[in-house]
Amino acid sequence: MSSVPPGLDPERLRAHLDLARPGLVNGPLSARLVEGGRSNLTYIVTDGTGQWVVRRPPLGHVLATAHDMKREHRVISALHPTAVPVPEPILLCEDESVLGSPFYVMEYVAGTPYRTAEQLAPLGPERTRAAILGLVDTLVELHAVDPEAVGLGDFGRPEGFLDRQLRRWGKQLDASRNRDLPGIDELHAALGRALPNSPAPTVIHGDYRLDNVLVGDDDRIKAVLDWEMSTLGDPLTDLGLLVMYSAELRVKDSPVSTTAGAAGHPTPAELIERYAARSGRDTSAISWYTAFAWFKLAVILEGIHYRYTLGQTVGAGFDRIGDLVPVFIDHGLTTLQSQEG
Repeated sequence: MSSVPPGLDPERLRAHLDLARPGLVNGPLSARLVEGGRSNLTYIVTDGTGQWVVRRPPLGHVLATAHDMKREHRVISALHPTAVPVPEPILLCEDESVLGSPFYVMEYVAGTPYRTAEQLAPLGPERTRAAILGLVDTLVELHAVDPEAVGLGDFGRPEGFLDRQLRRWGKQLDASRNRDLPGIDELHAALGRALPNSPAPTVIHGDYRLDNVLVGDDDRIKAVLDWEMSTLGDPLTDLGLLVMYSAELRVKDSPVSTTAGAAGHPTPAELIERYAARSGRDTSAISWYTAFAWFKLAVILEGIHYRYTLGQTVGAGFDRIGDLVPVFIDHGLTTLQSQEG
């Protein structure tokens, strides 16, 4: 285990923990970075016996609102006493002199974030099915939390949420537009014309999928991670995204993870039906939410492709991202037409 990864000085962290939580750490700390990139950074830290997880913003300049440690810490602190499985928060540090940015520490939870159908294959059909259905059940638990009761009544602005989301992602698209994308404006306009009436707002995760949760050896969801997109809003946006990630892309060597091809994986219709039955919510407009998820991902992928064309991406697979965007647009249009039909 590398003792000094970029962005985390174990000695400075140890000194801060000894002051803020005396007795927590029982020896020198070592750390390793487990997630890097444009998103928030995640480290596993150990003193040789105990293990903890540290989250901090990416290195370099970031927008304060995009990587707000206080916000992530707040939501897991509020949800920890509920039925939603989240790691126990240990402390939030807003003093940038410790690690160079705000950060928070939470308990380490053992589990696997399954990213691909190949990773699920060893589980076999029955266990895969149980894990994915558990993902739906956990989402129902999240959406059942009363925001006011857990101190999250002011966590977002739910009024006009869908309209704002659509405008936001339209602006994102305009910011990375440097080629013709047949159908994307048509999809954006059609989504705007067919805005559904949102149910009562709930805490939403914002990026809810299998590789943002940890699955235990018993195939149960042990922890929901990566709350950076969470807010108060329309719960069906979470379901729409989950349904989108459960559809088969049928693209060879896709750089976007989808587990839909795994044996035993429930169909999108089964996921919707289970959510509706357990939550009591009307899911009749789910095609809109799923089409919106396809649109949102198309915009995100086009942004990555745009940066790739400018030479601003590092790593493998970026050369294929651009080819995926028309596939997502097509799925979005087809999904929306299925509702209209």
